[in-house]
Amino acid sequence: MTLKVRRLDGRARLPTRAYPGDAGLDLYALEDAVLEPGRRASIPTGIAVEIPDGEAGLVLARSGLAARHGIALVNAPGLIDSGYRGEIRVLLLNTDRDEVFRIAAGDRIAQLVLVRVQTPAVEEVEELAVSERGGGGFGSSG
Repeated sequence: MTLKVRRLDGRARLPTRAYPGDAGLDLYALEDAVLEPGRRASIPTGIAVEIPDGEAGLVLARSGLAARHGIALVNAPGLIDSGYRGEIRVLLLNTDRDEVFRIAAGDRIAQLVLVRVQTPAVEEVEELAVSERGGGGFGSSG
């Protein structure tokens, strides 16, 4: 399979894998940015992708940025539908209460993972099948 990627800006870097077999493709910041403590920003990547039919792209946080700097995704995971052809932008949040986080153009800021999706028809019913869990929610298993 091939992921078709279009550069929307000549400065944009194409997604890459750090190691062969990695699930995620690294996404790169197109421009410098500053994230003040507790603030969020929409960071451009300068690329658009063509997600194959029957798949979706999930934009996920980079664990190193989260662990070392408290950088998270506002809408984790971000969802890219197969029909979307616009620029991928990454919605970053600086969860650190004290430290400013600086992003330089070309920094790895997130990962893109492709997953298969199902698109079932929706059917309204009067009752759902009984299950062992039933309607038990958060904390219901102990």
